[in-house]
Amino acid sequence: MNALSRVAALMLAGVLLAGPAVAQEVTLKLGHLANEESTWHKAAVRFGEELAALTDGRIAVEVYPNESLGKEMDLINGMQLGTVDMTITGETLQNWAPMAALLAVPYAYERLEDMDAVAGGEIGDRIEQQIVEMARVRPIAYFARGPRNLTSNRPITSPDDLAGLKLRVPNVPLFVDVWSALGAQPVPMAFSEVFTALQNGTIDAQENPLALIHSANFNEVQSHVNLTEHVRSWIYLTISDLTWSRLSEADREAVLEAARRAQAYERELFLADEERLAALLQERGMTFVDVDKAAFAARARDAVLANVNDEIRPIVEQLFAD
Repeated sequence: MNALSRVAALMLAGVLLAGPAVAQEVTLKLGHLANEESTWHKAAVRFGEELAALTDGRIAVEVYPNESLGKEMDLINGMQLGTVDMTITGETLQNWAPMAALLAVPYAYERLEDMDAVAGGEIGDRIEQQIVEMARVRPIAYFARGPRNLTSNRPITSPDDLAGLKLRVPNVPLFVDVWSALGAQPVPMAFSEVFTALQNGTIDAQENPLALIHSANFNEVQSHVNLTEHVRSWIYLTISDLTWSRLSEADREAVLEAARRAQAYERELFLADEERLAALLQERGMTFVDVDKAAFAARARDAVLANVNDEIRPIVEQLFAD
């Protein structure tokens, strides 16, 4: 073989070797709203690491925190169009799939174990199926969210203690009606305005998970964390159904296995983080107060049922009864 023939043979071999490898490489873009310190972000990164290991590096995951790939609604729309591969999203999906409202119903899940029984059980399967069919995104794992608790400058142990309390709530009819039924004076307000409103006395209280109570420095303007745990919820790691349809059966299995591992990892982080945040807020002077959660749930029930749609109302009624 002369020199020219050897060069041609080497070039042909290079094309044959490179062709299949390039064709098999996949990069999934995963955008979400949390910051780099969030357990969700860390679990998303772990998902990418696990998936790369399971596919010998053929599938890579690029994670974009802090809405750097777009806001939540934009990401969902992008997944439906095929321009975004993955995101972390929750009850926002009820804009397409009504059953997604079950992810965050006040007082539906008394304990983390109750939430897991629904999210990981038959009802959770129905929620996920409807999301796939109506939103065209596919839940592949779920992460716990810290329960929402009420902060104030005095202890609140029962609904009777809420009389006259001006409480900031998100501008969501369900939240407004539930807190009105409990006896408070709910004030819808953007989250960015809450610290100043607490500081100048426009409002007396607010409610959020421990992570937001900490990151917003509410300990500087509130003295008590009342453990109402009035909303316990979960959020999904999702993949676009268009992206899913392009994966081989083997790669789909790898994605699901990586998602299972990421879910288990996130739960470990979540439990440790809730303990860390509680200790940190107490170190910063906040007093944690146990409340009569049964009394809160009983008084909130009718307002909750009045605000959920007909499709999920029987399920919510059963959750309250259990």
